[in-house]
Amino acid sequence: MQRRIIGALAAAFLGAATLTAGTSSAALAAPAPAPASVTAPRPVKAPNFTSIIALSNCSGSLVRVPGAADTDPALVLTNGHCIDGGMPSAGQVIKNQSSSRSFTLLNSSGGTLGTLRATSLLYATMTDTDAALYKLSSTYADIQRQYSTPALEMVLSRPSSGGTLHVVSGYWKRIYTCRLDGFAYRIREANWTWKDSLRYTRECNVIGGTSGSPAIDDASGKVIGVNNTINESGGRCTMNNPCEVDEQGQVTVRRQIGYAQQTYTLANCIAPGTRLDMNRPGCTAPR
Repeated sequence: MQRRIIGALAAAFLGAATLTAGTSSAALAAPAPAPASVTAPRPVKAPNFTSIIALSNCSGSLVRVPGAADTDPALVLTNGHCIDGGMPSAGQVIKNQSSSRSFTLLNSSGGTLGTLRATSLLYATMTDTDAALYKLSSTYADIQRQYSTPALEMVLSRPSSGGTLHVVSGYWKRIYTCRLDGFAYRIREANWTWKDSLRYTRECNVIGGTSGSPAIDDASGKVIGVNNTINESGGRCTMNNPCEVDEQGQVTVRRQIGYAQQTYTLANCIAPGTRLDMNRPGCTAPR
């Protein structure tokens, strides 16, 4: 994982396993009112750092779902293993937990624009996926007015393989560009298992601190996943050395290949007003 799990795991497993956040190479790639009119966000396309977030241990991005109103509280996307308070255990799902975490918003060249603050950890898990969404005290309109920064849009459906993507790290202020090589039926890393993960081609050799970076489709400029791990040294299903497991249980190790977790399953759970609604159509994130 790359928190150094690239961010969060570093603190939790220091001395037991090396994770990817700000001080290590990747593996969980962390851890360093009245109805409002709906306005389509201005398209934002990588590669630059517009809408990108730097965390203390990981990376993240300012995101919105299609149909979100400008007056809705904004969202920050990162990894479940990057949350404050330690990584969720296998099987744990966190919802609507109070949080005052702060985030550094970057400009297009990677400079600091300002600080955003959460009011709650809307959702976080490391079960089946590795994702977290923080709800902010600022609305999308507030951020646009103060920083002239729109949010990246999250897709609501499964992407196709073969396209070019960008992994944009706010922690390192670094952009990786590669192709979506395909999908891993299951990824296993230490005690965690993730489903239908995005597999990068070798050019996205992510490192610790890149955990939580958005995986942005080049053609649309939309977020298709959240970067979370890479097999660092060829180990088999261990911390910082995830393996792939197919439908028959066959294990494959791909040394120096990185992965992201798909985000459409969670994006479909966001209701108007930036509310979490696990009963919405298409919402298949763990409950």
